[in-house]
Amino acid sequence: MDESTRVINGHPFVPYSKKTYSKEEVIARSKDFYNWLDLRRSVRDFSDQQIALEVIENIVKAASTAPSGAHKQPWTFCVVSSSEIKKEIRNAAEKEEKESYDNRMSEEWLQDLSPLQTDWQKSFLETAPYLIIVFKKVFDILTDGSKRNNYYVNESVGIACGFLLAAIHQAGLVALTHTPSPMNFLTQILKRPANERPYLLIPVGYPHHDTWVPDLKRKSLSEIFFHY
Repeated sequence: MDESTRVINGHPFVPYSKKTYSKEEVIARSKDFYNWLDLRRSVRDFSDQQIALEVIENIVKAASTAPSGAHKQPWTFCVVSSSEIKKEIRNAAEKEEKESYDNRMSEEWLQDLSPLQTDWQKSFLETAPYLIIVFKKVFDILTDGSKRNNYYVNESVGIACGFLLAAIHQAGLVALTHTPSPMNFLTQILKRPANERPYLLIPVGYPHHDTWVPDLKRKSLSEIFFHY
């Protein structure tokens, strides 16, 4: 072990070395980050403009820095750019979505979706240059075939997806959190192992040149923040 590593109860630790800021800088940085992130919107109208795969790799790496239960990192990010696979995913997703809109969704649910003007047709699944399908790993399979538990899987993968969306926004791209239900078809199409479950389907790309989004308002601070 070199001097920059300390062993605690048999495990290596390294010093935390992130830069700290003055009180004024902390306030300014927190406000700037909020103002920047407040510009993020879910988009359903994508351009087919191509994006370097390196950008998507960096976005996934950023997502993988998220904290996770016992540092198990129970996530897999499957990136699809193949037009054939995207078409297959669209066909399967639209089949489930049509059934949901026609038979599964309650009238209240449909009313709540009305301001978004969504329907069962999901052309963006083919138009967007990339689809990122996030899978949660409910357990790990070791090299000897045995199972090893993962912990707080939904919470961990949810946090990673938040990091993923922020990284997409940082890159100047747009995304949509799409959750056709059920999503088992993604496991089959992408031939994922039995310990993985589809969590989110996220198209990523540039917005179409004539993109419009609903004029929605976020809840005020007084509605979501309680200081004790």
